[in-house]
Amino acid sequence: MSRHPTVKWAQRSDEVFITIELPDAKDVKLRLEPEGKFLFSATSGADKIPYEVDFDLHDKVDVEGSKASVGNRNITYLVKKAKSKWWNRLLKQEGKPPVFLKVDWDRWVDEDEEDQDTKPGADMNFGDFDFSKMNMGGGEGFGAAEGEDDEDSDTEDENVEELSALKKDAASAVVAPEVKSV
Repeated sequence: MSRHPTVKWAQRSDEVFITIELPDAKDVKLRLEPEGKFLFSATSGADKIPYEVDFDLHDKVDVEGSKASVGNRNITYLVKKAKSKWWNRLLKQEGKPPVFLKVDWDRWVDEDEEDQDTKPGADMNFGDFDFSKMNMGGGEGFGAAEGEDDEDSDTEDENVEELSALKKDAASAVVAPEVKSV
């Protein structure tokens, strides 16, 4: 009997990402049919344990525009939708999805956010702002305002001298315990 690997999915209006998490997969077979039938089978591990997935996707797909990538840790399938529209679920069957099917939150984009640029900081326009005038540290005088001396900064020679003096004081403070004879 075959096992089911963890399958993650996310979508855009024109495509669906399906990621099958199966490390060291061997004998990988993927089949996608235009009416939305998605078939996967492979073996994994030293015992060559068989895994398979058999889904009826929510709607028709463009087989020619779809792509697959088999990696060391997972198999990723970019499924092109036949019609560019959002699906309310991945599978044709209604009800609770199988336990091994999960949402891929790393790739998920909400329908109303799809047209936005999703790169970090894409909504920030700094124009001609000069960050070097912010005195945020990292340059000369880090930690002290201009014109102030940093009293805690010591040269390496001063630190070595202080350490030597501390060692001498510690050595002289050590007193051998008094031994009493009985």
